[in-house]
Amino acid sequence: MGAMPFSEFFKGRKGGIDTDIPEGSPASAGGVSATDKLAILEDLERTGLAWFWATDPQGKVAYLSPSIVEGLGSQLEKLLGQPLQHLFVPISGEGDGRSLGLKLSTRKGFSGYTVESSNQNSKVVLRLSGRPLHNDAGDFIGFRGSALDITDEFRSEEEASRLAQFDSLTGLANRHRMEQRIDSTLTTFRSAKRSAALMMLDLDRFKQVNDTLGHAAGDQLLQQVAERLHAVVAGRGEIGRIGGDEFQLLVPDMDDRGELGEIAKKIIQMLSQPYSVEEGRCIIGCSVGIAIAPYDGVEREELMRAADLALYASKNGGRGQFRFYAADLEHEANLRRRMEEDLAEAIEAGHFTVEYLPTVSLKDNRVTGLEAQYCWQDEDRGRVSADTFLPIAEGSRLIIPIGEWAMRKACEEAVDWPSSLRISFAVSPVQFAANGFAEMVETVLKDTGLDPARLELQFNEAVLLGDAAKVDKALATLFKLGVRLSLDQFGSGLSSLSYLRRAPFDALRIGANFFEPVMGSEVGDMEMVRAVIALAGAMGMETAATGVHAMPLMAQLKTRGIDQVSGFVFAEALTAEQVREELAQGEWTLAPTATGTQRASRRTVFRKIGVIHEDHYYDVTLRNLSRSGAMIQGLEDVPAGTMFVLDFGSGQLAVCGVRRSMDDTQGVEFEQELVDDGAGGLCTRHRVSPYELAAAGAPLEALHGSKNSSARSMTSGSGFAQFKLSDNAPKQGHAA
Repeated sequence: MGAMPFSEFFKGRKGGIDTDIPEGSPASAGGVSATDKLAILEDLERTGLAWFWATDPQGKVAYLSPSIVEGLGSQLEKLLGQPLQHLFVPISGEGDGRSLGLKLSTRKGFSGYTVESSNQNSKVVLRLSGRPLHNDAGDFIGFRGSALDITDEFRSEEEASRLAQFDSLTGLANRHRMEQRIDSTLTTFRSAKRSAALMMLDLDRFKQVNDTLGHAAGDQLLQQVAERLHAVVAGRGEIGRIGGDEFQLLVPDMDDRGELGEIAKKIIQMLSQPYSVEEGRCIIGCSVGIAIAPYDGVEREELMRAADLALYASKNGGRGQFRFYAADLEHEANLRRRMEEDLAEAIEAGHFTVEYLPTVSLKDNRVTGLEAQYCWQDEDRGRVSADTFLPIAEGSRLIIPIGEWAMRKACEEAVDWPSSLRISFAVSPVQFAANGFAEMVETVLKDTGLDPARLELQFNEAVLLGDAAKVDKALATLFKLGVRLSLDQFGSGLSSLSYLRRAPFDALRIGANFFEPVMGSEVGDMEMVRAVIALAGAMGMETAATGVHAMPLMAQLKTRGIDQVSGFVFAEALTAEQVREELAQGEWTLAPTATGTQRASRRTVFRKIGVIHEDHYYDVTLRNLSRSGAMIQGLEDVPAGTMFVLDFGSGQLAVCGVRRSMDDTQGVEFEQELVDDGAGGLCTRHRVSPYELAAAGAPLEALHGSKNSSARSMTSGSGFAQFKLSDNAPKQGHAA
């Protein structure tokens, strides 16, 4: 049975139109009979200029124009008797806000009500008008109405609206939509006292892909980046593309910096995996900056600026990193610029030296090689650690001239050493990617006369992220020179086993990250170490472990078959003069010492922090810091077991207990471990919420640079001070 004609529906209906009217009756006197009127309506219905619908008193479908039935992709027999509101739903954003069923239940006329099919397979959109119908007795007998098909018009506007809010290439939210989402989220969350994190992402080496493979390849890569971001985020937030290679991620209800750091690491890892495009294979990287509302900003502009500063810091730190916003980042940027200038002057002034860290064979404790390490003696700063200036040197590309000078200097020294002693040199990705690196190595070897077999170049896994063809060519050139090649920090990044088969590496070096204490083992993940040693053995490579500082760890590595070890368990780095003195004594062997411990890496720091005990606030000196604890100085006669709260500033509070105490120095253990801050430092997972401070009477604002004011204000100091400040304590009550 086909769709019911309009005239058939009304014929014979009480209260409807009587089509059986004799000619010459008053109805036809005007020239248009009722039958003609129905014919006109059927023409309108058939041509699509107007469609019609009707319901019974219960709101169930009594009639639908054939075109409506067709648009719904159904048959009239299946639709008759169904509630009209089951077939149509208001479009998103319909101003009325009431459901179709509610409108019908009022039994009042309506017009211009826009609905769409409830069936997702149908795209039809109608603008409905209707009025209630009553019989002669005044009883309600249903609705009669018209429908206008606005599907094409509505879907076109919908697509235009989508394009105005979404990136046409990746399908991600665009800058305009992200700004709206951030604004609305912060406004809503502010009243509900909720947090939200904003991540700024920038792709590293994307321009290189565009320049070498073309813009079509770049577009394909961006689409794959969007897919990978969706896989990582998995619905936990909104992702936007706000520029050519810039992305944003808004994560609601998230202020745990440990978890955010893990998300950032996963994003960096996922986006750094190889991409396949039509023009070939390419590899890029990613840097991430993170800011959290309300801690780092209450308004959108404030939060975005904080995330931008963190992103800038992560890129300057060597790329492929993440950074959390901190109030001192602007000051840090100024210090970085000044250090860049001083580094350039230091190169000219010859303020760099090279020191040598012994590598020892575990078979006989014989020194088999020396690893060259950079040293910078600055007139104002004193001795500057390599961990401090190397990221800046890499970001400014000053590492290229510094590295060439250091390699030449080390090779000149090594020429006078015994032929059995190798010199090893760590090569940064920036050095390796520079034009003519392999040629520079060849020139240095020729100029110094060093046997190429005695030079070992160490590459970390970031080197493999460069252009595959260029990497393969450079490694092949170095291999032909006879230089020994090793893969440094194996297992800490993105090593591909298939790449290991192709690359001519002679050794795998296991980094200290393997030896951080783990559950059930104070010396790290020995099962993973065993697997790496087995892999190296199967591929004919030697193994070396770096950062070994304790006898128990060395013993474990020896039983598992590691070949060589370096670290404080044998010796610290030596000057060139000290190396010559050792060599003058004949065969060089080193006995391990039992003075070190393999614990969570401690960073030596000397800065002022706060200590809260009961109702008192003390300023003390933080001497060193690790994930699990710290050493503080400034309070006398503190018994073991005393509970403190350490105030690191900017809302960072850590509950800890004193585990050992000597004079005015205490070793404390944190109740909750600190987490990576992305810059090689540590931070607390959570901070004092500005909402809590506002509840205590402070204005609602981000945690700006004041170091200790918020925590200090929480203590009245009205009680008895239990501990006496020592002469080593910093001046009280002043910012660090």
